Amino acid sequence: MRYLVKARVKTGREEALLQAITEGTLGQGSVAGDEYLHDLQQARVGADGITKWIEVCFCAVQLQEERRYWEEYFDLVSVQDAHARKKCRHENGTEPWACCDCDCTRKLEEKLQRTGDSFLGSLRHGKATAAGS
Repeated sequence: MRYLVKARVKTGREEALLQAITEGTLGQGSVAGDEYLHDLQQARVGADGITKWIEVCFCAVQLQEERRYWEEYFDLVSVQDAHARKKCRHENGTEPWACCDCDCTRKLEEKLQRTGDSFLGSLRHGKATAAGS
């Protein structure tokens, strides 16, 4: 299933997050592998400091596997379905693991690209900060 994740970088965690991204260690040890890096490459940040990305997750509970890796650097604001479950081929049983390379995921990411600014660019330039910073 695909989720729209909204989060804020935790106060004081910007440099550590950038280092984990640069070194490729973000999410190290997770079964989700390099999905974390892909997510943040696609992520956008708004003027309100909220970062948004599309997360593909097959856990029975939203982000059950990924949550602890994200929460090391982010305060999660919300996690919501990014697509109607009845239309999701994985969720409706017509194609297991369909979300990995689904055109729906690509379309949602393309739509997201038309909002805000690049999260990674903002993080590298010190503009992706925690609320109130």
